[in-house]
Amino acid sequence: MENCSWCNLSEKDKQFLVYESTFWSIFLADEQDYIGRCILVLKRHCGSLSELTDDEWEELHKLVYKVETCIKTALGATLSNWSCLMNSFYKDSDPNPHLHIHVRPRYDKPVMLNGNTYIDNEFGHHYTVNKNRSIPDKDKEKVFTLIKEWLNR
Repeated sequence: MENCSWCNLSEKDKQFLVYESTFWSIFLADEQDYIGRCILVLKRHCGSLSELTDDEWEELHKLVYKVETCIKTALGATLSNWSCLMNSFYKDSDPNPHLHIHVRPRYDKPVMLNGNTYIDNEFGHHYTVNKNRSIPDKDKEKVFTLIKEWLNR
């Protein structure tokens, strides 16, 4: 779709692509407020979960398992919070939603990256929206590499 940001990603936007399947692309999120946070994006333009085909649902099911196993194995996550909140598309006067799903890993133990320690202070509670927490680029690159290598093995 012409006016859809997910349908018209630039090469720069694709720099954190960690995995592609037939129907889905998985990106490491720009915001690493939760270490390993990723976004699963349907490759075709689609506005709602209810519009998924049987094949897209089946592949999504397999990817949920694959991503959760990856994040637990590669980063030590305890669990993952999944969300498909399409609200921000409806802030526009002419909404054009594109189905995507966020996964936020949650940790009951500290995560160590390049000598830096990250603690999930809200573990056991609902995730916080817009935490505005950033991590150094070298740590984000480390997370990207760990996830990409695990998913593509």
